[in-house]
Amino acid sequence: MEKKTQGRKKIDMEKIKRKDYLQVTFSKRRNGLFKKASELCTLCGAETAIVVYSPAGKAFSFGHPCVESTMDKFLATASLIEIGESSRGVPSFPDYHRNIGINKLNRHINELVNQLEAEKKYGESFTQMEMANKDQFLWNKPIKNLEFHELEQLRVSMEELKIKMVNRTEGLKRASMLSSFIDINQVGRTEDEGVQ
Repeated sequence: MEKKTQGRKKIDMEKIKRKDYLQVTFSKRRNGLFKKASELCTLCGAETAIVVYSPAGKAFSFGHPCVESTMDKFLATASLIEIGESSRGVPSFPDYHRNIGINKLNRHINELVNQLEAEKKYGESFTQMEMANKDQFLWNKPIKNLEFHELEQLRVSMEELKIKMVNRTEGLKRASMLSSFIDINQVGRTEDEGVQ
C-alpha cells in the first residue's frame, strides 16, 4: 500500500520558492526560535535579544529582560572591543553598569510618580467626600462654635429634614390607613363567606 503523505523527512536547507509556504514556514520557525530563547533564559538566566525580519520586511523582536537593555549591553561591549579598552580581550563595563543603575533609578522614580498620582487622586476623592458630608458635620458641632454661614446651612438642612419627616409620616399614615382598610374588607369577606 502506498502512503498518501510524505511523512516526516529531512528537508534540504534552501530558500523556499512559493511565497505562501515561505510565510507559513517563517511564522512557525520564528515562534520556535522565540520559544527556544525563552527556555534558554529560564534555564540558564541568560540575557537574550533576537530581532528577525520577515520576508515582507516586518521586524519581530524578543528579548529578556528586554530587547533595549540587552542590545545596549551588546553595543557597549562591541564598542569597547572596537576601541580596544580591554587589555585581555575581556571588555570592562563601567558605562553599562552605570546605565543599569540609572535604568533602575528611572524605574523607581516612575513607580514613585505613579504612587504619587494615585495618592493625589485618593486625596481629591477624599476632599470631595468631605465636602459632600460637610452638612452632616454641622449636626455634630456645638451651636456656639458655628459661624453665621454655617448656621444658615444648618437652618436650611433642618428645614429640609422637617419637610422629609412630614412627608414620611404622612406616607406612613396613608399606608397604615390603607392596610387597616384592607384588613377590614378581608374580615368582612370571610364573615360573609362563612354565612353562606
